[in-house]
Amino acid sequence: MTRVALIVTVRDEAETIGEVLSSVDTQTRAPNEVIVVDGGSTDGTAELVEEWARTRPHATLMRAPGTNIAAGRNRAIERTSAEAVAVTDAGCVLDARWLELLSEALTDADVAMGYYVPLAHRSFERIATCLTVPDADEIDPDRFMPSSRSLAFRRDVWTSVGGYPEWLDVGEDMYFDFAVVAAGFRRRFVPEAIVGWRPRSTLPGFLRQYFRYARGDAVAGMYTQRHAARFGAYGATAVTAGLAGRWPWLVALPVAGAGFWLRPAYRRARRRLDSGRAVAYVAIPFVAALQDGAKMAGYIAGLPRRSKRR
Repeated sequence: MTRVALIVTVRDEAETIGEVLSSVDTQTRAPNEVIVVDGGSTDGTAELVEEWARTRPHATLMRAPGTNIAAGRNRAIERTSAEAVAVTDAGCVLDARWLELLSEALTDADVAMGYYVPLAHRSFERIATCLTVPDADEIDPDRFMPSSRSLAFRRDVWTSVGGYPEWLDVGEDMYFDFAVVAAGFRRRFVPEAIVGWRPRSTLPGFLRQYFRYARGDAVAGMYTQRHAARFGAYGATAVTAGLAGRWPWLVALPVAGAGFWLRPAYRRARRRLDSGRAVAYVAIPFVAALQDGAKMAGYIAGLPRRSKRR
């Protein structure tokens, strides 16, 4: 059986680290090695991991203060000699068969892409994830760019693409995905390999998150067409609003466009929400508009860094 190392990156996750470590213990296919990389926690996270690892000979805490997620993952992968690597993050809970299913997929693929579901409890969390997290049946495996919270790959994949981009503080997993696709490695989507993860619980935290994501896209030159379409759509809406005084019927155009764009979010709300649907239906367009504003601001903020990097 192929040796698999599990890599977990953490920083200031004392409140949630116990959940991910407990879910590692319950895996039906135990990892041959676990390396938890702490990026400089000040809340006792490292000490909790150290205590957990003390009774597990295959587990190691690696202290790497000041490193970002990409550098932490790279240092851990450099340290292990396992033929395959599985990656997740703190704030996640692994389904018991997660590693087993990803490992099985690597028998005839170079990359195994797991799935992830939000552990949403608050009303805002449930609404926000309807906008941001597709259902598994919506995913096209050929175009899927998975988060590294649920991913496994052969070590030579990581070597071939040069590892995770350490110059990128956010969006490093998307950049890694694009490099894997460009290199032509065989990828397999494993929707049953599920990781639960905790979304941002407040609107300010949610907007900061997507500001940072978009800034990372700008720095790395990712999703250029998608961001251009967003700027174009809001620019066209502004022009339409200016002309609506003369031709009121023009208002119907952006309304129809927004309805078309938000159809997946409303479909997910119908599927996922047992209660609070009316509130979600009203809130979705407002949250989406604020999210788009954060993305546009983040993308603009990242463009100067992209120029400097080039």
